[in-house]
Amino acid sequence: MAPRIPLVRRLGARHLVLALAATALAVPPAAEPVEALHTPPRTAFESSNGARWTGGAEEQSFLAAVGRGGDRVSVDRIGTTEQGRPLQLVGIGDRHPGATTVLLICSQHGDEPSGREACLTTVRDLAYTEDPATRTFLSRTRILVVPTANPDGRAANTRGNSDGVDINRDHIALRTAEARAIATVIRDRRPEVIYDLHEYGATPPRYDKDLFVLWPRNPNVTRQVHDASRTLSESYVRPTAGDAGYSSGHYGVWTDPVTGDPVKQTAGDGQERILRNAAGIKHAVGLLIESRVDAVTDAEKADPAVNNRRRVASQLAALDGLFRFADRQRGRIGAATAASRAAGFTDRGPVRLGGADNEPAEPAEILRDPPCGYRLSAGRFADVKDELALHGVTFRPDGDGAYVPLRQSARNLVPLLLDRRATYHLTEGQPDPAC
Repeated sequence: MAPRIPLVRRLGARHLVLALAATALAVPPAAEPVEALHTPPRTAFESSNGARWTGGAEEQSFLAAVGRGGDRVSVDRIGTTEQGRPLQLVGIGDRHPGATTVLLICSQHGDEPSGREACLTTVRDLAYTEDPATRTFLSRTRILVVPTANPDGRAANTRGNSDGVDINRDHIALRTAEARAIATVIRDRRPEVIYDLHEYGATPPRYDKDLFVLWPRNPNVTRQVHDASRTLSESYVRPTAGDAGYSSGHYGVWTDPVTGDPVKQTAGDGQERILRNAAGIKHAVGLLIESRVDAVTDAEKADPAVNNRRRVASQLAALDGLFRFADRQRGRIGAATAASRAAGFTDRGPVRLGGADNEPAEPAEILRDPPCGYRLSAGRFADVKDELALHGVTFRPDGDGAYVPLRQSARNLVPLLLDRRATYHLTEGQPDPAC
């Protein structure tokens, strides 16, 4: 197993806690003592050397301690789950409008905890760093973290939330409190980069890398955002993970174990309701990251804690690549996201209701001459006005209902929400052909 690498290694950050494998001390399930004001707190996962995941109450104590660690950290409540658990957003770094904003969404699926643990220790390491290079990075970068995007699912160790809904299939409908909170952050904080941390079950020998990654494939993502996202994957995250000793591949694509050639694709399409794709349509450079759950070595099979440590360490290696990308490519990131936001005011090209970057949309799925907008009756508007607002879609009164023009930043999103032919549309708007 490759050791955990220092966070923001390429920036020279000082690693602030001992490597997970350096201690064999486990802690009992009871909460740990409150940390001193300037002493970096540790997660229960770290203190148990990977023997157990950090509990909900322990997370709250940990974040409270991190929040007391300095002026550069904020911890805000952005929502509440059906079972009353807090949805929280941690902010670290520069709040200046010109800073590059990076958003980490951790453990949308409650039974995929390694990304959450990586996010928690990342929050701590950045909050307490005294390393000059890392502090320079934070002086021009705003890191936003949703440490547990599905608290009810994490408490129950289930993929879905307390209602059994897969949050990562709710980024169009926005029916869950969890997806609504994420949409609010994206709308209000306008992150340039969104990074979504998950885990997967391997199918050897054709689908069993340490990490799988994938950029937004939806064909309505602008070329600038799409290409920057691929650069994040292919030139930063995967090479950095490889340097740390972890194998990687493209999520959902099975490969021949001898040649490495693609065999078939089983996931990773262009569905707009998945965060990876929704984020791209909303102008953010982004990436899905998936670490392998399954034990591989004899040591991992004999001791689940060894397997757990590898899962978290691989996520941390991938995060290192993300931060290197954010630091070195901030000019390109800003240009790509700005161009994407501006395109909706001038673009007159087609909108695609299906397909992906590697699978052309069928002719019936292409709006070759999109309408100028969509009219909504009073009843239909009442049903979806909150969701439109959460998506950041502009609309105006139209009689008793509303009119949603295509000429706006959210141009490529509007038909996916309102056209009756779109697979996951919110409601059926009446297309307006007269511009």
